[in-house]
Amino acid sequence: MIAVSRCLIGENCTYAGKNNLCKEIKELYDQGLVLPLCPEVLGGLPIPRIPCEIVGEKVIDQNGIDRTREYTTGAQLALERCLEKGIKIAVLKAKSPSCGKDFIYDGTFSHQLVEGNGIFVKMLKEQGIQVYSENEIEEVIKRINGGK
Repeated sequence: MIAVSRCLIGENCTYAGKNNLCKEIKELYDQGLVLPLCPEVLGGLPIPRIPCEIVGEKVIDQNGIDRTREYTTGAQLALERCLEKGIKIAVLKAKSPSCGKDFIYDGTFSHQLVEGNGIFVKMLKEQGIQVYSENEIEEVIKRINGGK
C-alpha cells in the first residue's frame, strides 16, 4: 500500500476546491493499493481555502494569516495514518506547502519555485518513507511491480 495525496485520486480537496487527478494513481486506488490523505483537510482547513505558501519556518495564507498550526497538525495526523498502515512509499502533489517534494512555491504567491519540501514530506522523510511526486509515478509503478 502507498500513501497518496487525496487530490490525485480525483477528490476535489485542493485549495481551489478542485482535484489533480492522475489516472495511474486512480487505477492503483481502484485496486485497493492506496491510502489517500489530505493533510490540509486533516488539519482543519476548509475546501476551498485561501492559498498558502511556506515563508521561512511558517505556512502563511495569501491574506497573511499564519496557518502553520493547521498544516503541522494535519501532517502529523496523516503521518500517524501512514505509520499505522506500514506505508513505505508516498506519491504526493508537487509544489504544495504540505506535499511538495524538492520544490515548493517561494512564499511570494508569484508562482516562483524554490528548493524545499512541504511540511508532510519533511515528516515522511524523517520516518524513512520514500516520497515521490505525481510526476514520478512511472518509477513508483515499477517499484510496485517488482522493478518490471
